[in-house]
Amino acid sequence: MLVQDVPPALLVRFLREHRSEWADPGVDAYSAASLRASPYAVPGLRAGGFMGNQVILPLAHTLEHEEFLEVLRLEGHGFSHEEVLLARDMYLLQLCSGVDENASGACAQLVFAPIDESFADDAPLLPSGFRVIPLDTKTDVPSATRTLDLASALEVGSGGALRGSGDSPGGCSTRSVLTIAFQFSFENHLRESVAAMARQYVRAVMASVQRVAMAIAPSRLGSQIQLKHPPGSPEALTLASWIGRSYRAHTGEEIRWSDTEEADSPLKLLWNHSDAILCCSLKPAPMFTFGNNAALDMLETTLVNLQDISLEAILDDEGRKALCAEFSKVMQQGSAYLPGGVCKSSMGRQASYEQAVAWKVVGDDVAGAPHCLAFMFVNWTFL
Repeated sequence: MLVQDVPPALLVRFLREHRSEWADPGVDAYSAASLRASPYAVPGLRAGGFMGNQVILPLAHTLEHEEFLEVLRLEGHGFSHEEVLLARDMYLLQLCSGVDENASGACAQLVFAPIDESFADDAPLLPSGFRVIPLDTKTDVPSATRTLDLASALEVGSGGALRGSGDSPGGCSTRSVLTIAFQFSFENHLRESVAAMARQYVRAVMASVQRVAMAIAPSRLGSQIQLKHPPGSPEALTLASWIGRSYRAHTGEEIRWSDTEEADSPLKLLWNHSDAILCCSLKPAPMFTFGNNAALDMLETTLVNLQDISLEAILDDEGRKALCAEFSKVMQQGSAYLPGGVCKSSMGRQASYEQAVAWKVVGDDVAGAPHCLAFMFVNWTFL
């Protein structure tokens, strides 16, 4: 599988530390049960159990920590009364290497195998895992964090249009090949069932890894800002001005920028704001069209993939009810304050916020027709 714009070390480190983002507990339970004498039924995906926390127990590492061996304990938690009685922790012996981003050129890999306390020292293992091999790197090794120098990443053309600068320093232009290999034991009469389960599981893992790779890729606003804008949509610099101006007009207040931010560009102020600011279309099923860096972090997505996420998908029931109750006020008076609540990222993680503000974003239309709706999620944090 081809992976772009994600350093191999960053991807493998995320897969190691966040197993719940891609692994299926039913398959983990099957692998653990296959070590014991009694056979285990072939699971459907998410068959139950092993939905608890993961605990990493270090065993050994090389001198420079470029390779380390560890035991991963997955805490077993059943859902029904029967599962609670049968629930037990499972263990994986795990080998990880290549997670140092400063070590250029080397592959990164994560290999793991289920183990059991009854294992003999020379018992054969049935390993599975990931290996990421870089194909090329066009720039220096980038930072793994979502940082952005808009002054160097973006240029303003003579016509005022915003275009990406492909030569921005610190940008990430990396292509890698990801190899995924899983092994499953089976009894002869279950061969076809296990094979069908394995194919379905690998497809699900590939889809999860693709989502993870897009979510953790270092932000490249300069190359993404021009993509997938709907017809008639303003460029980002203009939209940023409209957002700030409309907020001031409808609420009577200025957006409170942090003291460290420089006011030389409305787009830079908007992008670096600590609260999540999102714009969505005025359609029966509102879809997001723009978000600042905090919003992308909160939703664990990128600017391109943000535009495939609907407003309804991130709000919980209470949030949707609050928005419906205040929607007419937003359209008639221009803005409304919504109570704090919980939203959901594209990866399924929950984030709480103290308050939300919704307002109409009005462009340069003489008639004052709204261009989109804007939302600010104040003081958000992952739960």
